[in-house]
Amino acid sequence: MNTPALDKASLIKGQTYRFHAMVKPTGAECNIDCTYCFYLHKSGLLHHPSHSRMGDEVLERHIRQYIEGQTGEEVVFSWQGGEPTLMGLPFFEKVVALQAKYAKPGQRIENDLQTNGLLLDARWIAFLKENRFHVGLSIDGPRDLHDRFRVTKNGKPTFDLVMEAAKMLREAAIPFAALCVVNRENALRPREVYRFLVDEVGTWRIQFTPAVEPRRFETDAPALMKDQPREGDPRARPGREDSIVTDWSVDPVDYGTFLSAVWDEWFATDIGRVHVNLFETAVAQAAGQPAQMCTQAEFCGKALAVEHDGEVYSCDHFVYPEYRIGNIAETHLGNLAFSPRQQDFGRAKSATLPGKCRTCAYLKLCWGECPKNRLIRTRTGEPGLNYLCAGLYAFYDHIGPDVVRILKAMGKV
Repeated sequence: MNTPALDKASLIKGQTYRFHAMVKPTGAECNIDCTYCFYLHKSGLLHHPSHSRMGDEVLERHIRQYIEGQTGEEVVFSWQGGEPTLMGLPFFEKVVALQAKYAKPGQRIENDLQTNGLLLDARWIAFLKENRFHVGLSIDGPRDLHDRFRVTKNGKPTFDLVMEAAKMLREAAIPFAALCVVNRENALRPREVYRFLVDEVGTWRIQFTPAVEPRRFETDAPALMKDQPREGDPRARPGREDSIVTDWSVDPVDYGTFLSAVWDEWFATDIGRVHVNLFETAVAQAAGQPAQMCTQAEFCGKALAVEHDGEVYSCDHFVYPEYRIGNIAETHLGNLAFSPRQQDFGRAKSATLPGKCRTCAYLKLCWGECPKNRLIRTRTGEPGLNYLCAGLYAFYDHIGPDVVRILKAMGKV
């Protein structure tokens, strides 16, 4: 197979190279039609033909390059979409066979599968268990909240199908995470959402992802938005005709209240038993450890997106023509991951922070959160303030005393 070679001369001897890629084997195609999905429109934006799929040659090229380009002890493949299970089991059987073919001695290969769960059946469950896949299941809370935005192509609810998938995963003892998109509606019922995910869905890992998209997200990259209102401007909140964000985007103040209320419930009943992504990284960072999430890290750029055709983008939230960095048929993925252009993208997260962030007491817990959400200006007019700033600040302020107690118990203070 004619595959671009890794430029080994660019690798510094003794240095460990790690990066992450979210692979989109079906492109943006999905079997449901979530109102808030930030990816469904990519087929039109990128001019992909209908029913695009990752072919065998691109698959093998990706697996080979992804493993070659990293020298860490673990390589994590993340299969996302769209809906990756639309590829069918034979595709993923090829995945594990190719991973075994190209794995380096002593290197551990892991797989993540993010799914809506609708296609999971006994055969899928057996495969996922046998091959130790880490599963992320998308679910937004109790029936009325989940079915508000997560519906089929003909508008039918998906709650019962997702709950059946959760049941199959539990009964097979497959550890899975619940990915909950915090939107304008479920943000108003924090404790109910959290207790449902833990007690009814039955997961011990929860990832809360804020729904934030500017109104023109289907055509314009968020970071390039020109008309940024200042903090305090009513346009910087959802629910108005002139809002800069979609109606389903979470309100920043509500997001802070949501996180604070969930933290209180978690801290009182589930600390040490349930892993909540933002909570765990806040404690780790307060203890002086690296961020566990790219959104809270000082730099980004090590989480690429690989489309079905081998096109590579700086991040899966930046799959726009302006952020295309190459194709693995032309340039080795490892070289793209550490290319000057991608390094500039990653460093820009810190370099473009407004002064308000640089002097913030919680800078080293937040680092301005995700660049895609930097949609507003400070009160003094500096661009690049995170849309969620007010909520994140309130959350970090709220958990401060509890974090100190945790650190004392850990012997860190």
